[in-house]
Amino acid sequence: MKEAIAALSWEELTKFAHNQSDLINGPNNSYSLLRLFGQNKSSIRVVFFRDKHAWCPYCQKVWLWLELKKIPYAVKKVTMRCYGEKEKWYLKKVPSGLFPAIEIDQELITESDKILLHLEKTFGPLGMQMEHPKIIDLRNLERNLFRSWCIWLCNPSFSKVQSIEREKQFKFIAKEVDNRLSQTNSPWIDPSISNSLESLPGSIDVAFVPYLERMNASLAYYKGIKIRKEFPNIDRWFKSLEILPEYRGTQGDFHTHSHDLPPQMGGCWLDKNVLQETFSNQIDIGNGLGENETTFEPSTKTLPSAIALTRVLKHREGIKAVNPLGPESFDQPLRAALSYMISKQDFIPTQGSAVGLRYLRDRVSVPRDMPLLAAREFRKALEKTAQIDGSEKGAPLPTRHRFDQNPIYFSKAIDN
Repeated sequence: MKEAIAALSWEELTKFAHNQSDLINGPNNSYSLLRLFGQNKSSIRVVFFRDKHAWCPYCQKVWLWLELKKIPYAVKKVTMRCYGEKEKWYLKKVPSGLFPAIEIDQELITESDKILLHLEKTFGPLGMQMEHPKIIDLRNLERNLFRSWCIWLCNPSFSKVQSIEREKQFKFIAKEVDNRLSQTNSPWIDPSISNSLESLPGSIDVAFVPYLERMNASLAYYKGIKIRKEFPNIDRWFKSLEILPEYRGTQGDFHTHSHDLPPQMGGCWLDKNVLQETFSNQIDIGNGLGENETTFEPSTKTLPSAIALTRVLKHREGIKAVNPLGPESFDQPLRAALSYMISKQDFIPTQGSAVGLRYLRDRVSVPRDMPLLAAREFRKALEKTAQIDGSEKGAPLPTRHRFDQNPIYFSKAIDN
């Protein structure tokens, strides 16, 4: 093992950080506890309760609706049961502990569809009304797609024939979704026109977002299927979403979804094949799956690596504190990875650091920690630096829970 090369210092790394955009009035993000869209704080009528890790699909639905409608709101983050103990104050307010919840003019509403109906009645619809017969039909289609995905992903197949039949059933319903998308004059199922005459997704598009996003990730990882390649209109829909900052602020990546779903869904079952093994390996080591994951091209003014660096600089003490190497021993390897990410020059980490680097690589959470492309750059840098040290891996990610992501370990590190 070569002697460790002095990585850039924290002070030197800071020079490559970028100024974070306005979290309150700027592009959508997972960090802000307040969203005003240029209005006064006194205009807030909505308090939005969601999970701290931004993993909850039903929270994503409400979150995206609020952003597209530009409704000022405050955020209160709560622990999801699969990664820690739920706060007592939330259980007092919502005894079931379920997400999401909102307060509109201090009236509490739970369950995502009821929340969207109440928001629609209070602030006007996003596209056609959710109780319009056409939208109800499409909502049923979304639920049918969800059920077929669950049957295929979350249940073991006892024969090859059974697995093939479950795949066929999912693809049959996905083809119906693709056909519905082909029948519109826009990328959306039900376009909504903004005040600036911009075509935006309607409420039914918002309803499809959370699970189509998770289907796209999980079927690549566990089954070796690229649904965007097989269904061109679904691909066009995703591409149109990825242009929107409202969506990108909520978007998870394939790594996060592939490993946050098992405890939420009761397990995810592999169909081992060459493509599945290839895709899951690329996702696990941090490379991602390119345009099947996102087609968004960031501005050259703010590189994803600079965004990732800025987020790590902000929370580096919490990151080091929870690493299995300990804060002192992990300091140099973390700086080495960040130095590589910025310069694309190798910096040799201290001996025995691969386990700590890969531990962090596996626990970067999108969008909680940083946006998708920033996380991809950071994960790749962590893996590249770990390879210099060796092949040792970190503790495997649990599948029955995610207590390794317990917010209590991060204190205030995940709240902004």
